[in-house]
Amino acid sequence: MGGFSLWHILIFALIVLLLFGGNRFSNMMKDVAKGLKGFKEGLSEDDKPAEQPRQIPPQPQQPIDITPNRTAEPTQAPPASGDDQSRP
Repeated sequence: MGGFSLWHILIFALIVLLLFGGNRFSNMMKDVAKGLKGFKEGLSEDDKPAEQPRQIPPQPQQPIDITPNRTAEPTQAPPASGDDQSRP
């Protein structure tokens, strides 16, 4: 008496089908199936060994010039405004 029988499940399925319509219900089930498939693929990717990244051949090292550029003029700070100094 307390459990669902086949008739209860069929009536419930019919009500759901009437509320959502056949097309919308089938689209929802397709989305659920795609989600489950993606979930299973994600789990199976964890089991596979990681692929080795492609090795890039080393580039020849060029010396870095660290001497300062003496031809450029040194930058100077802007002059301070006289407003702060003129007040007593």
